[in-house]
Amino acid sequence: MSQFPRGEPLTLSLLDLPNLHRLARSESVDLEDFLIADGALPPPRIAEHALSQLKAGAPAEWCVPFLIVSGNTVLGTCRFRSAPADGCVEIGYEVAACQRGRGIATQAVGQLVQIAASTGLVQRVVAHIVPENVASSKVVARLGFSRSDALVDHDGTTVALWSLLIAT
Repeated sequence: MSQFPRGEPLTLSLLDLPNLHRLARSESVDLEDFLIADGALPPPRIAEHALSQLKAGAPAEWCVPFLIVSGNTVLGTCRFRSAPADGCVEIGYEVAACQRGRGIATQAVGQLVQIAASTGLVQRVVAHIVPENVASSKVVARLGFSRSDALVDHDGTTVALWSLLIAT
């Protein structure tokens, strides 16, 4: 797999519903003409969570993973964990191991923040990051997120809460 060239534009594209179902069942996805970097797609639990959010009525853009694409290659995914609540939305992101350290996550998270801001529904974007994940912490710090106290995440993991206030 070739490395992502710095400065190459990234696009975010929502994963389609048939492939979301395939991911949830741990099946191969069919992204037609796209190459997929090894480890670029989210684990089944992420797809299952998105499907449960969709079933509960959440709009796709607030729960379905976005593919992080450069040219014809999927490099990773990013997402909102659920629709905004009280002006706040949580994000998650992952980049294929072979593509890390190239600014991909920073660009993708920056685009997620822009999407959130453009809706007028979000005043704060948050990320829950395990303290040992220095790379992810650097991504959000570069984008202006501030770290606050540790908390216990929805799955029982102790995480640092990173947040970014969006100018209104």
